[in-house]
Amino acid sequence: MATLLSRLPLYFKLLRLDKPIGILLLLWPTLAAIWIASNGQPEWQIVLIFTLGTVLMRSAGCAVNDYADREFDKHVKRTAERPITSGKIKGWEALLLAALLALISFALILPLNTLTKQLSIAAVLIAASYPYFKRFFAIPQAYLGIAFGFGIPMAFAAIQNTVPLLAWILLLANIFWAIAYDTAYAMVDKDDDLKIGIRTSAITFGRHDVSAIMLCYALSFALILYCGWQSGLRYYFLTGMAIASGCAAYHYTLIRDRDRMRCFAAFRHNNWLGAAIFAGIALDYAL
Repeated sequence: MATLLSRLPLYFKLLRLDKPIGILLLLWPTLAAIWIASNGQPEWQIVLIFTLGTVLMRSAGCAVNDYADREFDKHVKRTAERPITSGKIKGWEALLLAALLALISFALILPLNTLTKQLSIAAVLIAASYPYFKRFFAIPQAYLGIAFGFGIPMAFAAIQNTVPLLAWILLLANIFWAIAYDTAYAMVDKDDDLKIGIRTSAITFGRHDVSAIMLCYALSFALILYCGWQSGLRYYFLTGMAIASGCAAYHYTLIRDRDRMRCFAAFRHNNWLGAAIFAGIALDYAL
């Protein structure tokens, strides 16, 4: 027991529980989907299940990602001291933790309908396979957008027992948003990734990386605006979108010179962008 307790800080770091930005980037679009799918009147059980599921699955994804990248991470400044890479945690420990968290997540959705359970299996497979897409896929951030946004169709399935076109459009919007914020993140490690052969959108876009990020923001916002308008959302929703657009404009000032730390700051600031969109949706339904 003493040994397990002494390793808890390492597991905490492995699961990135000390860095909740990843949880929030998953949570905001999932909550937005729950509010839209329920017409602004979600059951608290659904909100709780999806919130806890988001935390658990993001943590499991981090463990799998670090296991898959354990050899690559040795050559990247930012990741060289991660628990697996540094040898403080064994690979089997990470996989065991990931499996345990995935099982708990599945237990959470047992009260929900069959369609939601079926989609959860797809969500696990997508999350587990994402780290390997960096080996060959030119824009793995697009696949990350699917993994990070799969709570959207699951939310519609849980509430409506179907996944309408609107849900898939919201998922597409999330893909463009993920490409935007994770390209800024990838710009931090671009030099290291070029040396070790990892594929990222920052490398694929080359000197057009900043323009690509801003274009992806624009496409994401256009799709969200369409979905919101189709759902009857108006003043507060549009206000939230205006604030999000202001956030994106601010991100441009951070990334345009491609400074590593300012690019990282832009990535982290996407939490506020996602929060603004969700707040606009929730307030519009409430008021």
